[in-house]
Order: sequence, then structure tokens, then C-alpha cells
Amino acid sequence: MDSAAIAGRAAGTGRFAVAPEDLEYLRGRSLMVPVQGARAAKIPDSFDEPRGTTRRHNAIDIMAPRGTPVLSADDGRVYKLRQNAAGGTTIYALDPGSRFVYYYAHLDRYREGLSEGAPLAKGEVIGYVGSTGNASERWPHLHFQVMRLTTVRRYWDGVPVNPKLFFAIDGPLAATAAAPAPAPAAAPASQQP
Repeated sequence: MDSAAIAGRAAGTGRFAVAPEDLEYLRGRSLMVPVQGARAAKIPDSFDEPRGTTRRHNAIDIMAPRGTPVLSADDGRVYKLRQNAAGGTTIYALDPGSRFVYYYAHLDRYREGLSEGAPLAKGEVIGYVGSTGNASERWPHLHFQVMRLTTVRRYWDGVPVNPKLFFAIDGPLAATAAAPAPAPAAAPASQQP
């Protein structure tokens, strides 16, 4: 699909709300499907679905059993860890250039030790699928949203972009999911100051 077609569909409305160069940048990020074992081709595109009478979904839902690892879709860093009535247990992460916000919602829990400001590697476990917030207990899933950041002060309110159009890597199987990088080994006592 060419850049103009992507730009026209990315915001889900046919509007060019996000600059084509930003969408090309996002395509170059080669996003990973952020649920272990999930395949992009199998995920329904719920981006444009209505939610109530006044809004659109502006995200995709990736169904998976409760407790399935949620993976970082891209390199970057954890920006905010939040709890709210709609999303429940959530993570806001930024890409390395701080152009895009990745929003992970309805998590059962965070990965142990996850903190704001922590660097992220694509494929790293960051949490686990759940049904917190306004999600039905019967349908655990990851609500995944990508937004073009307009201001860091309003990280929750960027211009939505359909993530399904930018998935380049399927969620790895359990045996290949990346783990956080180990801490560097301490220098031997003879080499410490």
C-alpha cells in the first residue's frame, strides 16, 4: 500500500490527520503484534467500530486468555503507568523518537519491576492480558492504541492511528518471547574504586 493510501486509512476516517512522513516513520518502526502468539492476519480490525453513540473505538482489541504475556510493540520507554475506570490497568509507552504513544489497556497486571521511564525493547514482556476497567470479565483482551503525540502534556489524547496497518512482526511464540535485558554484572572487587 502506498503512503497516500496508508495516510488516508490510518486515522480510519479518510482524513490526513497524521502527516505522511510520520506514517512512514511509524512503518519504519516495524511494530510487533503486542500479544504473545498473536498473528496480525487473525486480528479483526475494530479500529472504526462505534462505541456508544458518540465515539469510535480508535484501537484494536486482541483477544487472548487471561495472563497471556503482553509485549512491547516497539523499542522505546514506559511513559506512564495508570489505573482508570475505562482502561483499567494501563501502560502508555513512547517510541524512541517520542512521536507516537502506544497505549496498552485492560491489563491483568504489570510485569514485575516495570516502572515509568524504564527503557523497552521490542518483544519485551510488559504485562499480562486481562479484563480490568470496563472490559467484560468474560472476554479478556488487550486494547491496543497508537496515537501521534501532539503534546507530552496530553499523552492520552493524541491523533489515533490504526495499528493493524503497521504490524510487521507477529507476536512470537512462548519460547521466543523476549525478556528484559539482564542487569550488567558487577565489576570484580579488585576493579572497583
